[in-house]
Amino acid sequence: MKYQPHEYQSYATRFILEHPVAAVFLQMGLGKSVITLTAIHDLIFDRFEVRRVLVIAPLRVARDTWPAEIEKWDHLKGLTYSVAVGDEHARNAALMREAQVYIINRENVSWLVEDSAIPFDYDMIVIDELSSFKSWQAKRFKSLLKVRPRVSRIVGLTGTPSSNGLMDLFAEFRVLDMGQRLGRFITRYRESFFRPDRTNGMQVYSWKPLPGAEEEIYRRIGDITISMKSVDFLKMPECLMNRVPVCMDFLEKDLYDEMKQDLVIQMKDTQIDAKNAAALSGKLCQMANGAVYTDDGNAVRIHERKLDALEDLIEAANGQPLLIAYWFKHDLQRIRERFPQARELKSSKDITDWNAGRIPVALIHPASAGHGLNLQDGGNTLVWFGLTWSLELYQQTNARLWRQGQRAGTVVIHHIVTAGTIDEQILKALESKDRTQTALIDAVKAQLEVKS
Repeated sequence: MKYQPHEYQSYATRFILEHPVAAVFLQMGLGKSVITLTAIHDLIFDRFEVRRVLVIAPLRVARDTWPAEIEKWDHLKGLTYSVAVGDEHARNAALMREAQVYIINRENVSWLVEDSAIPFDYDMIVIDELSSFKSWQAKRFKSLLKVRPRVSRIVGLTGTPSSNGLMDLFAEFRVLDMGQRLGRFITRYRESFFRPDRTNGMQVYSWKPLPGAEEEIYRRIGDITISMKSVDFLKMPECLMNRVPVCMDFLEKDLYDEMKQDLVIQMKDTQIDAKNAAALSGKLCQMANGAVYTDDGNAVRIHERKLDALEDLIEAANGQPLLIAYWFKHDLQRIRERFPQARELKSSKDITDWNAGRIPVALIHPASAGHGLNLQDGGNTLVWFGLTWSLELYQQTNARLWRQGQRAGTVVIHHIVTAGTIDEQILKALESKDRTQTALIDAVKAQLEVKS
């Protein structure tokens, strides 16, 4: 795919190129990965300043997102990579493989530095979700700090660097600039910018910024930091669509394909069948989401791939509100089980609380997100956990956030799509604005085709 960057994306890439230490704070869906990979490509092939890059990311982001981004864009062809996740043998093999970009999950940073016995030979580090390094007591922070002086370039990426307050910034910038701007010791940082807030004797439970501390902290880190929250580089209102792909394993996909081809599957003591094309469409949608209803109305669970992806999105939001659109009742049940903080928007009070910022994770069914429902004050990020064939419901649900009066810089709409399933046909139909019934029938016909 040809990369045609927005103005803010080109700006952010230039910023990384011009700053050996860079903190890039972009909201989800704005393209942090391709922005950074474009800079890496230039540093390796045009400027000859970098040989080997280590990318540290959450597990599923390391395993799926970064490789997919490298493969996706035409201008990144020639950039070689190796993904070091899995068991120790797989990680060792990946790290010993010849490549320019090495991608590892953050849980294995301590292993890489302390236990792998592999020389730490990287001249650039990219930390995807810098907020993962906000704890100065964490092992991953201490391990990375040991090897930080060996690295000439470092980039920290996140959308919300200080969800728990300004205290989070200490460890994050300690890793980036080795203490040049906010100091080398947490005690000094606290004394300089905070005073005890909630205490019990000598025990301090929380800290409160001193007058002027926030402005001074921002001034100190400003030379190496850019943030797109201020929407300086986006026109209002803008809606950015983002696809979050997930993959079923072999057994899960085999079960899906069996339903697609035979219109019936046997799971334990239960037979699940589809009597016609419309019923098959529903069953395949359910299976893509992770569960399927039996004839007696019970939901049989198949996988948790979308829940895992949703967990990554919630973590990346780092406290910023997310509105999640679900379709089946078992989607709602499973989301609630995994994320007890999630709250369904049903009553007027729910809507009021959402718009007041009191609900970090909200759930809504597209059929209830009717015309005229204003949700734009509560957040600017929508996640489609389960897709709908209805173009009207799809557009109306998106319009709950993407509408006049939205105060955020941009609206980001994520679609969690299970690869190789009917999800891809639904999203294609929605994107091409096909008529709902025609698109459904055409897609199901395609699903029913069996190779001869």
